Amino acid sequence: MADLKTPFLTIDIIIRYKEGIVLIERKNYPHGWALPGGFVDMGESLEDAAVREAKEETSLDVVLLEQFYSYSKPDRDPRFHTVSVVFIGDGKGELKGRDDARAAQVFTEDHLPEEIAFDHRVIIDDYFHYMKTGKRPQIKR
Repeated sequence: MADLKTPFLTIDIIIRYKEGIVLIERKNYPHGWALPGGFVDMGESLEDAAVREAKEETSLDVVLLEQFYSYSKPDRDPRFHTVSVVFIGDGKGELKGRDDARAAQVFTEDHLPEEIAFDHRVIIDDYFHYMKTGKRPQIKR
C-alpha cells in the first residue's frame, strides 16, 4: 500500500443564498471565481469538510441539503488530479470572503463571472439544469 497513488479528494459546495449561489474569488492559483470548497482532511467526513470549507471561505453557516454529483476528470484541476464530491446547501449569516478567498459574492445563472476556475462552470451549469428539470448530470467521460 505504500506505493498506492490516488487522486486527491475534495468537496465543493453550491451554496444557495439570497436569490443566487455563492462564488469566491480565489487568492491563489488557479485564479478566478470558484465554488467554495477544498480538500477533505484525514479523519473528516465529506459532509463535515463541506460545512468547514463553507465557513472558512464565506463566513456562512451551511445546512447541507443533498449530495449533488461527483466530478473526476483528471484535468479538472491544473495542479493535480482531484475528485470532487459536490453538495448543495443553504447558507445563513453574513457573506464575507475569508481564508483563501479574496472575496465572496452572490451570482445568478444570468450573471456569472467570465473567469471561473477549474471545471466549476460545468458544475454550475449542471446545477442550474438540475434546478430547472430535476435531472442530474449524465456521466461524463
